[in-house]
Amino acid sequence: MGIFHFLCLQLLVTLVFFEPALSADADVYSEALLSLKKELVDDQNSLSDWILSPGGETSPEKVTACSWSGVSCNENSTSILGLDLSRKGLGGELSGKQFSVFKEVTILNLSDNSFSGQLPVGIFNLSGLATLDISRNNFSGHFPSGVSGLRDLVVLNAFSNSFSGPVPAELSQLEHLKVLNLAGSYFSGPIPSEFGSFKSLEFIHLAGNSLSGKIPPELGKLQTVTHMEIGYNSYEGSIPWQLGNISAIEYLDIADANLSGLIPSELSNLTKLQSLFLFKNMLTGLIPGEFSRMISLTDLDLSVNLISGPIPESFSELKNLRLLSLMYNEMNGTVPEGIADLPSLETLLIWNNYFTGSLPSSLGKNMKLKYIDVSTNSLVGAVPPDICSGGVLIKLILFSNKFAGSLPPSLTNCSSLVRLRLEDNSLSGEISLTFSLLPDITYIDLSRNNFTGGVPAEIHQASKLEFLNVSYNSRLGGFIPEEVWSLPFLQNFSASSCNISGNVPSFDSCQSLSVIELNGNSLFQSLPKSVSRCQALERIDLSNNHLTGLLPKELASLSTLRVLDLSHNNFTGPIPAKLGDLSSLQYLNVSYNDFTGSIPSEKAFRSMDGSAFAGNARLCGEPLRQCPGSVAILGSKGTGKLLLVLLLCVGIVAFFAALAFGLFYFRKGNKGQWKMVSFDGLPRFTAKDILKSFSSAESVESTTSLPALVCKAVLPTGITVFVKNMEWDAKRMKAMMEYITRMGNARHVNLIRLLGFCYNKQMAYLLYDYLPNGNLAEKMRIKRDWSAKYRIVMGVARGLCFLHHDCYPAIPHGDLKSSNVVFDENMEPRLTEFGLTYLVRMNKGSMGGTVSNLEADNNAIREQLQMDVYNFGEIILEILTNGRSANAVGSIRSKPRDVLVREILVENEVGTDRSLQEEIKSVLEVALLCIQNRASDRPSIGDALKLLSVLKPPRK
Repeated sequence: MGIFHFLCLQLLVTLVFFEPALSADADVYSEALLSLKKELVDDQNSLSDWILSPGGETSPEKVTACSWSGVSCNENSTSILGLDLSRKGLGGELSGKQFSVFKEVTILNLSDNSFSGQLPVGIFNLSGLATLDISRNNFSGHFPSGVSGLRDLVVLNAFSNSFSGPVPAELSQLEHLKVLNLAGSYFSGPIPSEFGSFKSLEFIHLAGNSLSGKIPPELGKLQTVTHMEIGYNSYEGSIPWQLGNISAIEYLDIADANLSGLIPSELSNLTKLQSLFLFKNMLTGLIPGEFSRMISLTDLDLSVNLISGPIPESFSELKNLRLLSLMYNEMNGTVPEGIADLPSLETLLIWNNYFTGSLPSSLGKNMKLKYIDVSTNSLVGAVPPDICSGGVLIKLILFSNKFAGSLPPSLTNCSSLVRLRLEDNSLSGEISLTFSLLPDITYIDLSRNNFTGGVPAEIHQASKLEFLNVSYNSRLGGFIPEEVWSLPFLQNFSASSCNISGNVPSFDSCQSLSVIELNGNSLFQSLPKSVSRCQALERIDLSNNHLTGLLPKELASLSTLRVLDLSHNNFTGPIPAKLGDLSSLQYLNVSYNDFTGSIPSEKAFRSMDGSAFAGNARLCGEPLRQCPGSVAILGSKGTGKLLLVLLLCVGIVAFFAALAFGLFYFRKGNKGQWKMVSFDGLPRFTAKDILKSFSSAESVESTTSLPALVCKAVLPTGITVFVKNMEWDAKRMKAMMEYITRMGNARHVNLIRLLGFCYNKQMAYLLYDYLPNGNLAEKMRIKRDWSAKYRIVMGVARGLCFLHHDCYPAIPHGDLKSSNVVFDENMEPRLTEFGLTYLVRMNKGSMGGTVSNLEADNNAIREQLQMDVYNFGEIILEILTNGRSANAVGSIRSKPRDVLVREILVENEVGTDRSLQEEIKSVLEVALLCIQNRASDRPSIGDALKLLSVLKPPRK
């Protein structure tokens, strides 16, 4: 009995003391993870299940955390083997003190989060680690030492962080490492020569950093590497010939890396190589003919270099080649016939070189060509007849060559075609395109050729057409097709100087039409009143025709119209005064018609000079001659004399009143006198009215001070305005007032209106429309569909284009950023703060003294215009990345293009919509052009707008 009691007592002690101890040992993992959780920022509550349930039924040997999200364990749940916290919206800085517990963990994935600060050294205590993925975070500082302790590490992915300092050479001690990705950070200095000693490495990605120095020839010793990306850095010197010894390599990318010198012929030893990207360097000399030995090659991109000479004839042996890009070089000679014998070729880009001769006659015959661009060369002969025989051609771009003959048969029914550019050649014959068989065509430019036979009547069957230009085909003839305006997406119709006759068809439906250019033809009859249905119209040029009749007053309803040129026609009757209500109108030319009566006095007309109205013999009024009878305001001589006496009396009274007023202020001093200048949209308030709106207690004869440099005020009629305070030097006041007046006359739907300004000799208050819907910076992270994003990009582009190209002299914005893009009541973007930077510099004396002397400041203005384009590119990137790219252009520019595209497509939740993907890629390309380092490499904002305008945002 005593023995029984002893055994019971012993069992009780075991249950009380030893079971918790066992449980504690088994759950040390859970405690460590809970400690880690305390360090994390988890706004999305992704780790809500990381809790210890009190009283829960768990086996004392099992780890509670094995049931938590992101945690993987062995079969009996007694040990943690993997931790996957990827894409959980986590942030914060990690101490790393918990990691010493997890000796058996083989996989740690922290990717796609917002972790910041130093990478914790404690991670290197995970001695059993095989995969470490910390990509797409914001870890910063130097990569810590100690990584060589991870002896079993196979994969290290640190892509897209903010690391700086040298690339750690000790990585080369990891004998089992197969994947090394350090791309997209700020690592600097040279690639360590020790990297040539990796024993098992298969994938190395160092692109998009700030690496410099020479590429170490030791990399040629990497016999196991199949994939190498080391471009988008800034190296010195040339490509080491030793890279030709990496016998297993299949993918080599050293693009945009500042490399110079010749392309080593030794690279031809890479017989397994499938993709070679050396574009955007400064490579010179010839393309090695030995490249034909790389029989596995599918993608070859040597574009944007200084390569000379011809395309090697031996390229005909590259039967697997899909992409051949040699654009933007200094190459010459003819295109080898053997290029047409490459059965896999899909993309041929050789534009902007000095190629001569004709294209291979069989090009496209036994191929699946998708993209062809041979523009801006000196190619001659016919367009190859079978260019679209493969049935998958998407883009055919041949402009600015010397091609002749008619359109090839295979092109007339090329159903896959989306974009066709044949302008500036010598092509002839009829426009033999069967539009009913071109269901996806969006862009056609056949201008500056010798086509005949008119614009095909069935063009309305090209239901997706957005842009058509057949201008300067002087023998084209024919009529404007009756149903052309019914094309639902047509934005641009240009047919200038084509000898077209007949009338302008009725505008039954023209919802997208923004440009009509029909100048230099033989059109007659009147301009249809139905033009008012084209509410997107921005430009109408019907000059040099034979149009007659009255000018439709319905034109005044086109609220976005900027350019209206009706010169050299036979219009009659008065000029409709309502046209003066068009605040968007910047250019009007009605010269050389038969208009009669007086020129309306509205401001839109007063801003045009006399050349806009010349050649109308019966037209009078400012800025032409005075209208007859305008002096004799009263009808009879008697009343005229009476009027003269009255005017004389009024004049005398006014003179003495002004004299008394002047003496009063002379004695008092006029330092604090306030004056008011109003522009369109602001009632004629006095300075006193305006200043009382700021503070009714302050005297108008003292310098009124607002509580801040920027505020809002309510004027006497209830109008709310946005007020900006600006001090100035009295000596520069006149020049600055002239410039402010130019700013006030700048009217565009995508510019905030400067309504007027109130000033004295010390300062000015600029009065703007008050738009309460906030700015783009505040709303950048609001979720928008692609259509809304595209609308914002286009709005900013149009507003900036107006300042640069439609104002003369140009008005640089000077401070373009997302916080200076505001939204009106329709959420249409408007630029604000434009011109103010120039004003500040003018006040400091660093710019011209008067507007008439602006020519002396051309260089400074040009720099500001180019900087505007750069800033526009930054705004596009911010929009594409939902604000994540703010102040990170350097990192974005250095990222590999495919990686950047992939990230942006994911950010915009595009999915599998191919057309949407292409549109976003095209907008990204415009952004990247705008943020080029060299200002001379950036497009003008006008060119950028043209590139953006041909895209079609998805419609609801």
